[in-house]
Amino acid sequence: MDLRNCRKCGRVYAYNGFKYCSRCRNEEEENFRKVKEYIYDHNDATIQETSDETGVSVKKIISYLREGRLELKGEHHNMILDCERCGRPIKTGRFCGKCINEMEKEFKGATKSKDKKLTYEGKDSDRMYVANRHKRKN
Repeated sequence: MDLRNCRKCGRVYAYNGFKYCSRCRNEEEENFRKVKEYIYDHNDATIQETSDETGVSVKKIISYLREGRLELKGEHHNMILDCERCGRPIKTGRFCGKCINEMEKEFKGATKSKDKKLTYEGKDSDRMYVANRHKRKN
């Protein structure tokens, strides 16, 4: 069992792929639910208004935008989120669409060249063999 400390409250918990214990994770989900419901009811609300009305910090709301859980409305240029790679204004996430496409191509190219290095020439290249053919005497 992998035990870790919760990043929010410091309590020890059985790690299950999340950085928060179940109590803090439930609290986080409740905060997101508040923000989401407020935005549904007030679709033109600003981040500051949403924070004031829900009690969820501006920083946390911006993290929801970075995680891709929320999206900024409208086509106007924003001054809140920028692509972490090129600096263009974005509505959600960490990267713009152009940079995502470029990174996908780069990753695919990197894995293809790595795969080529790992393959061996010859007809038996996909077969296994015993490296040390001498049997051990027990």
